[in-house]
Amino acid sequence: MRIIKQALKLFLVLTVITGVVYPLLITAVGNIVFPRQSNGSLMKIDSKIVGSALIGQKFTENKYFWPRPSAVDYNPLPSGGSNQGMTSELLNAAIRERKKLLIESNPGAGEPPADLLLASGSGLDPHISPEAAIYQIERIARARQLDNKQKKSLTNIVQNHIEQFQLGILGRPRVNVLILNIALDSAFADIAL
Repeated sequence: MRIIKQALKLFLVLTVITGVVYPLLITAVGNIVFPRQSNGSLMKIDSKIVGSALIGQKFTENKYFWPRPSAVDYNPLPSGGSNQGMTSELLNAAIRERKKLLIESNPGAGEPPADLLLASGSGLDPHISPEAAIYQIERIARARQLDNKQKKSLTNIVQNHIEQFQLGILGRPRVNVLILNIALDSAFADIAL
């Protein structure tokens, strides 16, 4: 009976430490050291939340940069991929359909970059490659009726939003689609569409 009492006491102590104290401590440290990230990296325009820089969002209008495809239609609750392999006819059909849409929507831009054809593992990747952003510039300039000077400004916006390697060595250069589209709207807010 003594061993059972000791085991129950240990269970309660560890439950309080690992289930209450530790999570509260980590939450407090996170809010102090990384306040923006620990609160979801929420993006606001005029005090209104428009999304999170950590979660991909669906942009389909020609006047915006499009994100990577999503197997979960950008729903964060069931995030995940399609689990279809490269030999899957469903996946290959989806890739052909995406490629056709991209080529029709971006005439003269050439072959679409792979990240615009393939969904990420989570289906919620907020980034595209710099090549994928540059690939879409002509379509966006046409949709927003930008002149050559404004189109050069649009190219500069893309260049200025390229995030480099993390810690100088991890990952690859990338562009956050939500942040880029917010900058796009801000830069060309006075243009009537």
